[in-house]
Amino acid sequence: MKIPPGLITPVLKVLYRLWCASLRITETGRERIDAMQAAGVSMMFPIWHDEIFGIIAVKRQLRVVTIVSQSQDGEYLARQLQAVDIQTARGSSSRGAISALLQAARMMRGGKYNGCISVDGPRGPRHVLKQGAVVLAFRTPAQIVPLRGFYKCAKVFNSWDRFRLPLPFSRVHIHFDEPYQLTAAELTEEEVERERLEMEQRLKAIRPPEGWPEQD
Repeated sequence: MKIPPGLITPVLKVLYRLWCASLRITETGRERIDAMQAAGVSMMFPIWHDEIFGIIAVKRQLRVVTIVSQSQDGEYLARQLQAVDIQTARGSSSRGAISALLQAARMMRGGKYNGCISVDGPRGPRHVLKQGAVVLAFRTPAQIVPLRGFYKCAKVFNSWDRFRLPLPFSRVHIHFDEPYQLTAAELTEEEVERERLEMEQRLKAIRPPEGWPEQD
């Protein structure tokens, strides 16, 4: 029998904060992101699903909304995210996708929130970007900031995304890439695919620090 989300969330919140406090985190590109936040610029951070754990740890003052599955497991995740002040729009590739995208877009307009989207989730294929990220960026419109988290030592799970859990006291490097905007004037099928490939390639072009494990 699963533990009710309301009971397990406080425990996981404390465990997560203790775990993250042990990590040795460095960041690149953070100053530019903080300046954009202060200026009220709306941003969208596309990320890979397997790198979520360490990326959440550097949220700090960023106002963030993300899309979470409507499944029972998604309820656990949504409550945990809300416990660390990350707002959620509920939906998935199979249920409620459009309504979740529209909800997230409304929250992002005018710089109220920044979107952080696992662009190959919730079911993969791994590191293949889905079109929903392009639609969200187009509807906002937001500055797109490809975001990756690299772990020097991590437990890699046997899941569809090969989820990476940085080990306690491991070194973690978070990379905020150069912001850019969509160039498409309208979302034709061809433009969506072109922008999708552009976003995917920008994420894949971000490499880990020298000597660190590859995560592609």
